[in-house]
This record gives sequence, structure tokens and C-alpha cells, in this order.
Amino acid sequence: MQSDPPETSELQAFVRVVEGGSVATAARELGLPRATVSRRLARLEERLGARLLHRTTRKQGLTDAGDELYRHARIILAAVSEAEEALRRHDDVPRGLVRVSLPPPDSRFHGLLSTFLERCPEVQVEAEWSSRYVDLVAEGFDVAVRAGHSPLDEGLIARRIGAMCTGAWASEAYLEAHGVPRVPADLDQHTCLLGFAQGVRPVTHWPLRDGGQVRVRGRLVTNDIHSIAHAAGRGLGIALLPDIYARSVADGPLVQVLADHVGAGGHLSIVYAAKEFMPAAVRAFVDHVVEAAAAMPDLG
Repeated sequence: MQSDPPETSELQAFVRVVEGGSVATAARELGLPRATVSRRLARLEERLGARLLHRTTRKQGLTDAGDELYRHARIILAAVSEAEEALRRHDDVPRGLVRVSLPPPDSRFHGLLSTFLERCPEVQVEAEWSSRYVDLVAEGFDVAVRAGHSPLDEGLIARRIGAMCTGAWASEAYLEAHGVPRVPADLDQHTCLLGFAQGVRPVTHWPLRDGGQVRVRGRLVTNDIHSIAHAAGRGLGIALLPDIYARSVADGPLVQVLADHVGAGGHLSIVYAAKEFMPAAVRAFVDHVVEAAAAMPDLG
């Protein structure tokens, strides 16, 4: 028999206990007796048939089920708050929390968050700068900016905001010491600096401009593109880099190799969930990124 969905008051009590660190703190913030908060937590665990918190005399922590519920509960409560606020004010002013996943920061995106916060003073932003491939729905993100042509998960929308072309780059010192590769197969004799495919598994092949791939190997694998660019600038190997990174390496100029063979033309997209009701804050952030990208000449 399917249980009834959790009540908002139960989710609110749970989130406040997690964020406050104790039932007493949550009760104080909610203006309720401790016994009331404890009852709501107990009802929530009974309703879901799962223990949400590890409780000891000194501390508490989330169980795996509690961690998953916490991520979803924050989204639910933010949506409820947004809906209630919209009904009270009958306007479309962006308010509430927006969780964003952004690629490793570079000069094109400096100031983007600041200008958004200035434009929308009633919005809070949580931004994770990472090349990690996030699952928007499972991890509770509202928006992600992604590079490349990765297939979209069901229920997501992508809006193209610019180009992201890649090529193989190395320092002059590396090429003087190890030689210049003339054909893609030569890369098998070189040290390459590697990333992770979709942020989860080490890259073993680089794209070719004719649509094929070439096998590569190396000593460094990292999801931090700045570390890859830094290592290339120090002469530690050949790196597959977006052009914008390769041209701004601080540790020395890089030279493109196999320019006619290795690399791919790609694009940057802003990705978000297709929802019948999109919070005004999320819609405002998407529009802000699209507008800001259009003003960046090197995004193409």
C-alpha cells in the first residue's frame, strides 16, 4: 500500500534539523516546542519507512536515505515558498534559491554571478564551478552550463550560448625535447595530459576533425582543466584544450599541433529541466546567461 506524501511541515522540520544540527536549534528557529519537531521527524520517518538521521547523545548525521531526501526537500520547500510568494504579491519578481553548475571559471564568465545578483536582489545563488558532469535532477541543480555534444537526459532543455572549439596544444620546450607529432598516430609516442569523459572515467581517446578518434595515454588525469593547461605550459605533455584556455596559459605560450587533425568544434549550452512551472529566479538566471553570452565576442 502506497504511503501518503510527506507534509510540508514535516519536510520543513527535517531540513531545519539538518541545517541547524539539532532538534533544539530547529525548534527555536521554527518557534515550536522541541516535542513538536521530534514528532514531525518521527512521522516523516514512519511515513517514508526509512531512518533519516543517525542520532547519538553527542551528534547526529544523515543516513543515505536522509541525504537523498534532504536534497529533494530543499527544492520542494523552495518551490513552495516561491509559489506562496507569487500568490501573495501577484508579480513575477525573481526570488528564492538557484543552484547552478558552471564550467571551470575563465575570463569570459568573470562577473556573471555578480551582475545577476545585482539585477535580482531577492535571489540567492549556490554555484559549483567544476568540470564534473552533474545530474541536475538527482543532485538538485536548477541549471548547468555544459560544453560539448553530450546527449541530454530526458526532461532537460538545452539552449546554445556559444562555441567551444578544442585542439592539441604543447609548449615549445616540450616539442623541442620530444619532437613534433606529424600525424595523429604519433601521439602514441607522446605524453598526453588527460581529463575525464563526462567527469567520471579517464579519457583514452581524443577526437579527430574527420569524426574519428585517436588513442592517447599519459601520466596526468584530472577533471581540472586549469591543472591540465598549467602542466602543458610547464612542458609536461600535450593537452587537448579549448582554444580560450590554450591562449591564456600563464606558465608560457602554447603551440597548436596537428591542427588539421586533432580536435573538435563544439558548443556551450545552458541546460535546465523542462517544467510546467519554472521558478522566476531560474528563468531569470537562464535569460541572464544567454544575454551575457551574446555580449562575449569570443564565444562565437
